[in-house]
Formats: sequence, C-alpha cells, structure tokens
Amino acid sequence: MLAKLPEPVEIAGGVHWIGALDPDLRTFDLILKTANGTTYNAYAVRGPEGVVVVDTVKEEFSEEFFTRLEQVADYDEIRAVILNHLEPDHTGAVPELMRRAPHAHIFCSVRALKVLTALLKDELDNYGYTLTDTGDRCSLSGRPISFVNTPYLHWPDTQCTFLEDEKLLFSGDVFGCHFCDDRLYNDRVGDFRFSFEYYFKHIMRPFKRWVLQAVDKIEPLAPELIAPAHGPILRDNPLSYVRSYRTLSNSYLPNEVEGREKSLLVFYMSAYGATADMAKAVHDGASSVEGVRVSLYDLQGGETEPFVDLIESADGLVFGSPTVNGDAVKPVWDVLASLISIETRGKLGGAFGSYGWSGEAVPMIEDRLRGLKMRVPAKGLRIKFHPTDKELDDCRDYGRTLAESLVGKAKPKVVDFADL
Repeated sequence: MLAKLPEPVEIAGGVHWIGALDPDLRTFDLILKTANGTTYNAYAVRGPEGVVVVDTVKEEFSEEFFTRLEQVADYDEIRAVILNHLEPDHTGAVPELMRRAPHAHIFCSVRALKVLTALLKDELDNYGYTLTDTGDRCSLSGRPISFVNTPYLHWPDTQCTFLEDEKLLFSGDVFGCHFCDDRLYNDRVGDFRFSFEYYFKHIMRPFKRWVLQAVDKIEPLAPELIAPAHGPILRDNPLSYVRSYRTLSNSYLPNEVEGREKSLLVFYMSAYGATADMAKAVHDGASSVEGVRVSLYDLQGGETEPFVDLIESADGLVFGSPTVNGDAVKPVWDVLASLISIETRGKLGGAFGSYGWSGEAVPMIEDRLRGLKMRVPAKGLRIKFHPTDKELDDCRDYGRTLAESLVGKAKPKVVDFADL
C-alpha cells in the first residue's frame, strides 16, 4: 500500500498552505518550551500569471514542503518568492527552491538583504530580488500584494505581506505561536491561548514599542484572515488577535507611579545581613531625592517572574548581592537572565554588595547591566563584611547619586585616573 502524500490545504481563493508539521519538538531556539510542537507555515498563491511562494520551512522539513508545493504548482510557474523573515526555520528550503525555480524573483525587506546574501552566498547573483518597505504595492502573478514593514518582530528584517483581493495577511512571526495541530485553523484546533501568550511573552515582549507601531499599521487593513509563520491560521475573528497584541503590549500591572515621578527598584539577597543593611541604606538615600519613588525587594522572599513586570515599567534597577564562591548569588542571576524578555535599553542600573575575600559579585553584575544596554552612572559599591556607620552613609550617598541621575540632578562626574 502506498504511503499517503502530505497534502496542501486551500485556505483562501487560490491560496494553499504548503508548510510542515513538527509535533515532536519540545524546545525551540534553546529557550522556548513547546509542549505541542510547532508548525512551519508556508503558502502558495496562484494567480492568472503564475504562482507566488510565501516563506518556506526549516531545512529538515524540506521534503514535506516540496511534496506539498508540487501538488499545487510546477516549478516553472513560480514567479516570485516572498520572504517575510529570514530566520532558518522559515528559509531552510530557500536555497533548494531557488535552484529548482531560478527564474523566480525574490521579495524581502531592505534590512533582510545582508541575511539573504549570507543565505544564498555566491548564488544570489544568479537571481533577481526586490527590497520592500511599508506601502510598496505590486501585482505578483496577477494578484495585488502590498507590504508592511514590521521591524524587530522579532528580527530587524521582518515584514508582513497583504494579499489585497482576499484581505489575507501573511504575518510572519507576528500573531504566531508554537502549537502543532493538523486541523490548522484557530476555530478547529485545541486550546492554544497559553501558547499564543507564551510566544508573545518570549518573542515579542522585548519589542513592545515596535509591536504597537506594527499594530497601528495592520489594524487599518482589517484582515479577514491572518496566516502566520507558526501555529494556527487565524480565520475566526482575526482582528481579536491584533487587538490582543495591543493589550499584551501595555503594562501587565497598573503603574501607580505618577507620570512626573521616576521609579527605582532595589533588589537584594543577603547571606548574613550585611548586604541587607546596605540595601536599606541605598533605599533610604535614593528616597531622599524628590521625584523618585523607590521600592525595596528581598529576592529570598519572592519568585522571579512577577518581578519582570515591575522591572519593565521601572526607570532604574539596583542589585545587591554578596560574593559567594567568587560570584553573585543565583537569585540575582535569575532575575538578570529573565530580563532578555523585556526592553532594558536606557534604564539606569547599579550594583552593591558585601564580601569576605574577593568581591567579584558587584563588577560582574555591572557588566551584565551594561550588556543589557543599561546605563551605569556610578561605580558599584563594595563593602567588606558588615558595614560601619560611615560605610552605611556611603550607601546612602550611592542611592542618592543613582536617584539624582534618574531625575537629571546628578553632579558633574570627577574621574579618578586610578580607576581607569
């Protein structure tokens, strides 16, 4: 008995899903858990003048992709290949597709060119390509198509493609999720709400500013079908998913800090009470500066995840840690590691802590803050063993300096060349 071929699925007039299913995937890009696997969605659009392919699949699933594609098109019919995002899970089959259809013209965003060059290497010279931006319109294979640039969702190159006659948005990673169900459509698959929000939190949340800009561009299009690059195709109330992106891009918790105030969060972990005493003094010093609201959190008494929402809306973060075995303590690193899911660029940062022998924790934390593109306006404070009254005054001064930097009252910095 012959094995059944993987079949394409028509999702709109002349538009077929030709992607691949990966139900056994449990970790994506090393960091995302995928309890339901994922899909690599690709599409073929037939018009009176030929076929347009929108995205491809991960290289390991190329055979499945080509099998579906060949059931709806001959290679000499393919007039264009649109690449909404050039991450390998969407472009793994592109080199082979271009060898089979070398006459096809490639469309991708302006920022995608460097990645396209790396993907096709010397072969790129053999193909024609056009770089697109928001508002660009064309007729491909006789179908009206326009492009929407959506940078940083979640790479600089990302875009959406709008098939105007069907009001169908090929959205790339936007509005997608890692959820594999061969029933394909959002009104037929299992409950994927958790996967949708989990995907947003780990993929899109660091770029909320860009998400809101993208939503402003997409809402006026009023798409009647959204075909993302991962997860279910959104045919039932697709605009609700667009609106959910707007909701998810606003603060998760109400911000009680008045607009004229700056917020400074002081996190600490203490082994024998010394770093705790420093933290309270830093808090008191910062609180003395008008226009700054300061909060103090002992990491021993809370889980990491709820702090991320607070940090996202804060203006400044200070971390206190003792040095244990030449390192900062794990709860501090857990919080710092979680910050990859939010925008930290430009926030103020600082570090302090007690130590017994070497005191590496503070400079290590500062290096991490700088790596997160935060500004560190004052050198971190290290105190050996328990702080004296004089050293606690130094901690208050340190907190005051950080708070003054937040509100633009910082004194001119004097450089000690011994510190260079």
